[in-house]
Amino acid sequence: MATDKTKPKTVKEFVFEWEGKDRNGKQVRGETRAAGENQVTAALRRQGVMPTKIKKRRMSAGKRIKPKDIAIFTRQLATMMKAGVPLLQAFDIVGRGNPNPNVTRLLNDIRNDVETGTSLSVAFRKYPLHFDALYCNLVEAGEAAGILDQLLDRLAVYMEKTEAMKSKIKSALMYPIAVLIVAFVVTAVIMIFVVPSFKEVFTSFGADLPAPTLVVIAMSEFFVAYWWLIFGGLFGGFYFFMQAWRRNVKVQIFMDRLMLKLPIFGVLVEKSSIARWTRTLSTMFAAGVPLVEALDSVGGAAGNYVFESATLKIQQEVSTGTALTAAMTNANLFPSMVLQMCAIGEESGSIDHMLGKAADFYESEVDDMVAGISSLMEPIIIVVLGTVIGGIVVAMYLPIFKLGQVV
Repeated sequence: MATDKTKPKTVKEFVFEWEGKDRNGKQVRGETRAAGENQVTAALRRQGVMPTKIKKRRMSAGKRIKPKDIAIFTRQLATMMKAGVPLLQAFDIVGRGNPNPNVTRLLNDIRNDVETGTSLSVAFRKYPLHFDALYCNLVEAGEAAGILDQLLDRLAVYMEKTEAMKSKIKSALMYPIAVLIVAFVVTAVIMIFVVPSFKEVFTSFGADLPAPTLVVIAMSEFFVAYWWLIFGGLFGGFYFFMQAWRRNVKVQIFMDRLMLKLPIFGVLVEKSSIARWTRTLSTMFAAGVPLVEALDSVGGAAGNYVFESATLKIQQEVSTGTALTAAMTNANLFPSMVLQMCAIGEESGSIDHMLGKAADFYESEVDDMVAGISSLMEPIIIVVLGTVIGGIVVAMYLPIFKLGQVV
Protein backbone atom coordinates (compact mmCIF):
# COMPACT_ATOMS: atom_id res chain seq x y z
CA MET A 1 0.00 0.00 0.00
CA ALA A 2 1.47 3.35 -1.05
CA THR A 3 1.91 5.97 1.61
CA ASP A 4 1.73 9.69 1.09
CA LYS A 5 5.18 11.08 1.92
CA THR A 6 4.38 14.69 1.18
CA LYS A 7 5.11 16.98 4.11
CA PRO A 8 2.36 19.30 5.32
CA LYS A 9 2.90 22.86 4.23
CA THR A 10 3.44 25.39 6.97
CA VAL A 11 1.04 28.30 6.72
CA LYS A 12 2.77 31.68 6.75
CA GLU A 13 1.38 33.97 9.42
CA PHE A 14 1.34 37.76 9.64
CA VAL A 15 0.79 40.26 12.40
CA PHE A 16 -2.54 42.13 12.21
CA GLU A 17 -3.38 45.27 14.16
CA TRP A 18 -7.08 45.53 14.98
CA GLU A 19 -9.61 47.81 16.64
CA GLY A 20 -13.08 46.92 17.80
CA LYS A 21 -15.71 46.96 20.57
CA ASP A 22 -16.19 44.39 23.30
CA ARG A 23 -19.50 43.12 24.72
CA ASN A 24 -19.86 46.26 26.85
CA GLY A 25 -19.33 48.55 23.87
CA LYS A 26 -15.88 49.61 25.07
CA GLN A 27 -13.31 50.49 22.40
CA VAL A 28 -10.43 47.98 22.42
CA ARG A 29 -7.40 47.40 20.23
CA GLY A 30 -4.58 44.91 19.96
CA GLU A 31 -2.45 42.66 17.77
CA THR A 32 -3.03 39.11 16.53
CA ARG A 33 -0.88 36.71 14.50
CA ALA A 34 -2.84 34.86 11.82
CA ALA A 35 -2.70 33.76 8.18
CA GLY A 36 -5.41 36.18 7.04
CA GLU A 37 -8.06 38.71 8.06
CA ASN A 38 -10.79 36.06 8.20
CA GLN A 39 -8.93 34.18 10.92
CA VAL A 40 -8.49 37.40 12.88
CA THR A 41 -12.20 38.20 12.60
CA ALA A 42 -13.21 34.70 13.69
CA ALA A 43 -10.78 34.73 16.64
CA LEU A 44 -12.00 38.14 17.84
CA ARG A 45 -15.67 37.16 17.61
CA ARG A 46 -14.97 34.08 19.73
CA GLN A 47 -13.55 36.46 22.33
CA GLY A 48 -16.66 38.64 22.18
CA VAL A 49 -15.01 41.47 20.22
CA MET A 50 -16.68 43.02 17.19
CA PRO A 51 -13.82 44.23 14.95
CA THR A 52 -14.20 47.58 13.23
CA LYS A 53 -10.74 47.82 11.69
CA ILE A 54 -8.18 45.14 10.80
CA LYS A 55 -4.87 46.07 9.19
CA LYS A 56 -1.85 43.93 8.37
CA ARG A 57 1.31 45.39 9.83
CA ARG A 58 3.76 46.43 7.13
CA MET A 59 7.25 45.12 7.71
CA SER A 60 10.03 47.34 6.41
CA ALA A 61 13.37 46.02 5.17
CA GLY A 62 15.09 46.66 8.48
CA LYS A 63 18.75 46.56 9.42
CA ARG A 64 21.13 43.64 9.29
CA ILE A 65 20.89 41.31 12.29
CA LYS A 66 24.02 41.79 14.41
CA PRO A 67 25.44 39.62 17.21
CA LYS A 68 24.39 42.36 19.61
CA ASP A 69 20.74 41.81 18.59
CA ILE A 70 21.06 38.09 19.34
CA ALA A 71 22.67 38.87 22.72
CA ILE A 72 19.79 41.21 23.65
CA PHE A 73 17.23 38.61 22.53
CA THR A 74 18.95 35.92 24.61
CA ARG A 75 18.94 38.12 27.71
CA GLN A 76 15.25 38.98 27.24
CA LEU A 77 14.28 35.35 26.64
CA ALA A 78 16.25 34.18 29.70
CA THR A 79 14.65 36.86 31.90
CA MET A 80 11.12 35.98 30.83
CA MET A 81 11.62 32.24 31.16
CA LYS A 82 13.00 32.76 34.69
CA ALA A 83 9.85 34.76 35.42
CA GLY A 84 7.72 31.81 34.34
CA VAL A 85 6.51 33.20 30.99
CA PRO A 86 5.71 30.37 28.52
CA LEU A 87 8.20 29.99 25.67
CA LEU A 88 5.84 30.87 22.81
CA GLN A 89 4.49 33.89 24.64
CA ALA A 90 8.06 35.00 25.39
CA PHE A 91 8.87 34.86 21.67
CA ASP A 92 5.77 36.95 20.98
CA ILE A 93 6.76 39.62 23.50
CA VAL A 94 10.40 39.83 22.37
CA GLY A 95 9.57 39.84 18.67
CA ARG A 96 6.85 42.45 19.03
CA GLY A 97 9.07 44.81 21.01
CA ASN A 98 12.15 44.61 18.80
CA PRO A 99 12.75 47.71 16.64
CA ASN A 100 14.47 45.73 13.87
CA PRO A 101 11.90 44.08 11.54
CA ASN A 102 14.45 41.46 10.45
CA VAL A 103 14.82 40.28 14.05
CA THR A 104 11.02 40.16 14.37
CA ARG A 105 10.76 37.99 11.24
CA LEU A 106 13.50 35.68 12.49
CA LEU A 107 11.83 35.22 15.88
CA ASN A 108 8.42 34.67 14.26
CA ASP A 109 9.87 31.91 12.05
CA ILE A 110 11.53 30.24 15.05
CA ARG A 111 8.30 30.54 17.04
CA ASN A 112 6.33 28.88 14.24
CA ASP A 113 8.80 25.97 14.18
CA VAL A 114 8.57 25.52 17.95
CA GLU A 115 4.76 25.72 17.83
CA THR A 116 4.64 22.81 15.36
CA GLY A 117 6.61 20.59 17.76
CA THR A 118 10.23 21.30 16.80
CA SER A 119 12.65 21.59 19.69
CA LEU A 120 14.16 25.01 20.30
CA SER A 121 17.72 23.89 19.55
CA VAL A 122 16.69 22.35 16.22
CA ALA A 123 14.81 25.54 15.33
CA PHE A 124 17.93 27.58 16.09
CA ARG A 125 20.12 25.28 13.98
CA LYS A 126 18.11 26.25 10.89
CA TYR A 127 19.72 29.71 11.11
CA PRO A 128 23.50 29.09 11.47
CA LEU A 129 24.24 32.63 10.34
CA HIS A 130 22.80 33.97 13.60
CA PHE A 131 23.07 30.99 16.00
CA ASP A 132 26.44 29.22 15.96
CA ALA A 133 27.23 25.71 17.17
CA LEU A 134 28.08 26.97 20.67
CA TYR A 135 24.67 28.62 21.02
CA CYS A 136 22.74 25.60 19.73
CA ASN A 137 24.73 23.11 21.81
CA LEU A 138 24.07 25.02 25.03
CA VAL A 139 20.36 25.34 24.26
CA GLU A 140 20.21 21.62 23.50
CA ALA A 141 21.95 20.83 26.80
CA GLY A 142 19.50 23.07 28.65
CA GLU A 143 16.50 21.36 27.03
CA ALA A 144 17.86 17.90 27.86
CA ALA A 145 18.56 18.78 31.51
CA GLY A 146 15.40 20.84 32.02
CA ILE A 147 17.37 23.98 32.93
CA LEU A 148 16.85 25.98 29.75
CA ASP A 149 16.35 29.25 31.65
CA GLN A 150 19.67 28.82 33.50
CA LEU A 151 21.56 27.94 30.32
CA LEU A 152 20.06 30.91 28.48
CA ASP A 153 21.16 33.13 31.35
CA ARG A 154 24.73 31.76 31.12
CA LEU A 155 24.64 32.19 27.36
CA ALA A 156 23.43 35.78 27.71
CA VAL A 157 26.25 36.59 30.14
CA TYR A 158 28.78 35.02 27.79
CA MET A 159 27.51 36.94 24.74
CA GLU A 160 27.32 40.24 26.65
CA LYS A 161 30.91 39.91 27.83
CA THR A 162 32.10 38.94 24.35
CA GLU A 163 30.30 41.85 22.67
CA ALA A 164 31.55 44.28 25.32
CA MET A 165 35.14 43.20 24.72
CA LYS A 166 34.73 43.49 20.93
CA SER A 167 33.24 46.98 21.22
CA LYS A 168 36.10 48.14 23.47
CA ILE A 169 38.72 46.91 21.01
CA LYS A 170 36.87 48.51 18.10
CA SER A 171 36.59 51.81 19.96
CA ALA A 172 40.32 51.73 20.69
CA LEU A 173 41.06 51.28 16.97
CA MET A 174 38.36 53.63 15.70
CA TYR A 175 39.86 56.83 17.12
CA PRO A 176 43.30 56.65 15.44
CA ILE A 177 41.79 55.42 12.17
CA ALA A 178 39.27 58.28 12.10
CA VAL A 179 41.94 60.87 12.89
CA LEU A 180 44.28 59.52 10.19
CA ILE A 181 41.49 59.61 7.60
CA VAL A 182 40.67 63.22 8.49
CA ALA A 183 44.39 64.09 8.36
CA PHE A 184 44.69 62.54 4.89
CA VAL A 185 41.68 64.49 3.62
CA VAL A 186 43.03 67.76 5.08
CA THR A 187 46.46 67.12 3.55
CA ALA A 188 44.88 66.36 0.17
CA VAL A 189 42.87 69.61 0.31
CA ILE A 190 46.05 71.57 1.12
CA MET A 191 47.94 69.90 -1.73
CA ILE A 192 45.20 70.36 -4.32
CA PHE A 193 43.85 73.85 -3.49
CA VAL A 194 46.21 75.73 -1.14
CA VAL A 195 49.71 74.93 -2.42
CA PRO A 196 48.93 75.86 -6.09
CA SER A 197 47.91 79.35 -4.88
CA PHE A 198 51.28 79.74 -3.15
CA LYS A 199 53.01 78.48 -6.29
CA GLU A 200 51.50 81.32 -8.36
CA VAL A 201 52.76 83.84 -5.83
CA PHE A 202 56.27 82.31 -5.74
CA THR A 203 56.66 82.43 -9.53
CA SER A 204 56.43 86.22 -9.37
CA PHE A 205 59.43 86.38 -7.01
CA GLY A 206 61.85 85.36 -9.72
CA ALA A 207 64.16 83.72 -7.16
CA ASP A 208 65.24 80.18 -6.41
CA LEU A 209 62.94 78.40 -3.99
CA PRO A 210 64.21 76.35 -1.01
CA ALA A 211 64.43 72.59 -1.43
CA PRO A 212 61.55 71.78 1.03
CA THR A 213 59.27 74.15 -0.89
CA LEU A 214 60.17 72.52 -4.21
CA VAL A 215 59.41 69.09 -2.77
CA VAL A 216 55.99 70.21 -1.50
CA ILE A 217 55.18 71.88 -4.83
CA ALA A 218 56.16 68.71 -6.71
CA MET A 219 53.92 66.65 -4.44
CA SER A 220 51.10 69.15 -5.00
CA GLU A 221 51.47 68.91 -8.77
CA PHE A 222 51.29 65.14 -8.52
CA PHE A 223 48.15 65.38 -6.37
CA VAL A 224 46.49 67.81 -8.80
CA ALA A 225 47.34 65.64 -11.81
CA TYR A 226 46.52 62.24 -10.33
CA TRP A 227 44.08 62.90 -7.48
CA TRP A 228 41.56 60.52 -9.02
CA LEU A 229 44.18 57.77 -9.15
CA ILE A 230 45.28 58.35 -5.53
CA PHE A 231 41.79 58.40 -4.05
CA GLY A 232 40.55 55.60 -6.32
CA GLY A 233 43.57 53.44 -5.58
CA LEU A 234 43.33 53.92 -1.81
CA PHE A 235 39.59 53.42 -1.44
CA GLY A 236 39.43 50.68 -4.10
CA GLY A 237 42.41 48.86 -2.62
CA PHE A 238 40.92 49.09 0.86
CA TYR A 239 37.55 47.78 -0.35
CA PHE A 240 39.00 44.82 -2.26
CA PHE A 241 41.34 43.99 0.63
CA MET A 242 38.42 43.93 3.09
CA GLN A 243 36.41 41.72 0.72
CA ALA A 244 39.35 39.34 0.34
CA TRP A 245 39.83 39.31 4.13
CA ARG A 246 36.16 38.47 4.60
CA ARG A 247 35.83 35.77 1.92
CA ASN A 248 39.28 34.28 1.25
CA VAL A 249 40.44 31.71 3.81
CA LYS A 250 44.14 32.13 2.98
CA VAL A 251 43.94 35.90 3.52
CA GLN A 252 42.13 35.33 6.84
CA ILE A 253 44.84 32.92 8.01
CA PHE A 254 47.59 35.34 7.00
CA MET A 255 45.92 38.28 8.75
CA ASP A 256 45.20 36.27 11.92
CA ARG A 257 48.87 35.33 12.17
CA LEU A 258 49.97 38.86 11.37
CA MET A 259 47.67 40.38 14.01
CA LEU A 260 49.37 38.34 16.72
CA LYS A 261 52.81 39.63 15.66
CA LEU A 262 52.01 43.36 15.66
CA PRO A 263 54.11 45.34 18.19
CA ILE A 264 51.36 46.69 20.48
CA PHE A 265 48.07 45.41 19.12
CA GLY A 266 49.37 41.84 18.86
CA VAL A 267 49.38 41.48 22.65
CA LEU A 268 45.87 42.91 22.79
CA VAL A 269 44.59 40.45 20.17
CA GLU A 270 46.30 37.56 21.96
CA LYS A 271 44.81 38.41 25.36
CA SER A 272 41.33 38.93 23.91
CA SER A 273 41.54 35.56 22.11
CA ILE A 274 42.64 33.82 25.33
CA ALA A 275 39.79 35.52 27.22
CA ARG A 276 37.20 34.35 24.70
CA TRP A 277 38.72 30.84 24.54
CA THR A 278 38.64 30.34 28.31
CA ARG A 279 35.22 31.99 28.66
CA THR A 280 33.71 29.74 25.99
CA LEU A 281 35.16 26.55 27.44
CA SER A 282 34.07 27.58 30.94
CA THR A 283 30.51 28.18 29.74
CA MET A 284 30.38 24.83 27.92
CA PHE A 285 31.74 22.97 30.98
CA ALA A 286 29.21 24.64 33.26
CA ALA A 287 26.44 23.50 30.91
CA GLY A 288 27.57 19.88 31.23
CA VAL A 289 28.74 19.52 27.63
CA PRO A 290 31.43 16.79 27.28
CA LEU A 291 34.97 18.08 26.80
CA VAL A 292 35.55 16.74 23.28
CA GLU A 293 32.22 18.15 22.07
CA ALA A 294 32.86 21.45 23.85
CA LEU A 295 36.17 21.91 22.03
CA ASP A 296 34.26 21.87 18.72
CA SER A 297 32.84 25.30 19.52
CA VAL A 298 35.76 26.74 21.47
CA GLY A 299 38.21 27.14 18.58
CA GLY A 300 35.90 29.20 16.39
CA ALA A 301 34.80 31.34 19.34
CA ALA A 302 38.39 32.51 19.91
CA GLY A 303 38.17 34.50 16.68
CA ASN A 304 41.69 33.66 15.47
CA TYR A 305 42.93 30.91 13.15
CA VAL A 306 46.03 30.23 15.27
CA PHE A 307 43.87 29.41 18.30
CA GLU A 308 41.39 27.49 16.15
CA SER A 309 44.07 25.20 14.71
CA ALA A 310 45.60 24.75 18.18
CA THR A 311 42.17 23.78 19.54
CA LEU A 312 41.83 21.07 16.89
CA LYS A 313 45.14 19.56 18.02
CA ILE A 314 44.05 19.79 21.67
CA GLN A 315 40.79 18.05 20.80
CA GLN A 316 42.61 15.22 19.05
CA GLU A 317 44.93 14.69 22.01
CA VAL A 318 42.09 14.85 24.55
CA SER A 319 40.04 12.33 22.56
CA THR A 320 42.95 9.85 22.86
CA GLY A 321 43.08 10.19 26.65
CA THR A 322 45.51 13.07 27.19
CA ALA A 323 44.69 15.47 30.01
CA LEU A 324 43.43 18.89 29.00
CA THR A 325 46.31 20.72 30.70
CA ALA A 326 48.90 18.52 28.99
CA ALA A 327 47.26 19.04 25.59
CA MET A 328 47.17 22.81 26.12
CA THR A 329 50.84 22.76 27.15
CA ASN A 330 51.75 20.89 23.95
CA ALA A 331 50.00 23.59 21.92
CA ASN A 332 52.65 26.06 23.18
CA LEU A 333 50.17 28.91 22.92
CA PHE A 334 48.70 29.51 26.35
CA PRO A 335 50.47 31.43 29.15
CA SER A 336 51.57 29.62 32.29
CA MET A 337 48.85 31.20 34.43
CA VAL A 338 46.08 29.67 32.29
CA LEU A 339 47.82 26.28 32.33
CA GLN A 340 48.24 26.34 36.11
CA MET A 341 44.62 27.34 36.72
CA CYS A 342 43.45 24.62 34.34
CA ALA A 343 45.62 22.07 36.16
CA ILE A 344 44.15 23.12 39.52
CA GLY A 345 40.67 22.87 38.03
CA GLU A 346 41.33 19.34 36.79
CA GLU A 347 42.62 18.24 40.19
CA SER A 348 39.74 19.83 42.11
CA GLY A 349 37.01 18.98 39.59
CA SER A 350 36.10 22.63 39.00
CA ILE A 351 37.56 23.39 35.56
CA ASP A 352 34.63 25.64 34.65
CA HIS A 353 35.19 27.80 37.74
CA MET A 354 38.96 28.12 37.23
CA LEU A 355 38.64 28.84 33.52
CA GLY A 356 36.01 31.45 34.35
CA LYS A 357 38.48 33.12 36.73
CA ALA A 358 41.13 33.09 33.99
CA ALA A 359 38.65 34.65 31.58
CA ASP A 360 37.82 37.37 34.12
CA PHE A 361 41.53 38.13 34.54
CA TYR A 362 42.25 38.43 30.83
CA GLU A 363 39.10 40.44 30.19
CA SER A 364 40.28 42.96 32.79
CA GLU A 365 43.72 42.89 31.12
CA VAL A 366 42.09 43.73 27.79
CA ASP A 367 40.18 46.61 29.41
CA ASP A 368 43.41 48.02 30.89
CA MET A 369 45.28 47.64 27.60
CA VAL A 370 42.51 49.34 25.63
CA ALA A 371 42.57 52.29 28.05
CA GLY A 372 46.36 52.45 27.90
CA ILE A 373 46.50 52.27 24.09
CA SER A 374 43.84 54.97 23.77
CA SER A 375 45.78 57.33 26.04
CA LEU A 376 49.06 56.47 24.30
CA MET A 377 47.75 56.93 20.76
CA GLU A 378 46.54 60.50 21.33
CA PRO A 379 49.99 62.14 21.79
CA ILE A 380 51.51 59.97 19.04
CA ILE A 381 48.81 61.01 16.57
CA ILE A 382 49.19 64.68 17.56
CA VAL A 383 52.96 64.52 16.97
CA VAL A 384 52.54 62.81 13.59
CA LEU A 385 49.86 65.25 12.40
CA GLY A 386 51.86 68.22 13.66
CA THR A 387 54.96 67.01 11.83
CA VAL A 388 53.17 66.39 8.52
CA ILE A 389 50.87 69.42 8.34
CA GLY A 390 53.33 71.71 10.16
CA GLY A 391 56.09 70.65 7.79
CA ILE A 392 53.94 71.54 4.78
CA VAL A 393 53.09 74.96 6.25
CA VAL A 394 56.73 75.75 7.11
CA ALA A 395 57.90 74.63 3.67
CA MET A 396 55.41 76.98 1.99
CA TYR A 397 56.38 79.94 4.19
CA LEU A 398 60.16 79.51 3.81
CA PRO A 399 60.31 81.63 0.60
CA ILE A 400 58.34 84.42 2.35
CA PHE A 401 60.80 84.38 5.26
CA LYS A 402 63.70 84.44 2.78
CA LEU A 403 62.16 87.39 0.93
CA GLY A 404 61.71 89.24 4.23
CA GLN A 405 65.41 88.79 5.04
CA VAL A 406 66.43 90.16 1.63
CA VAL A 407 64.21 93.22 2.02
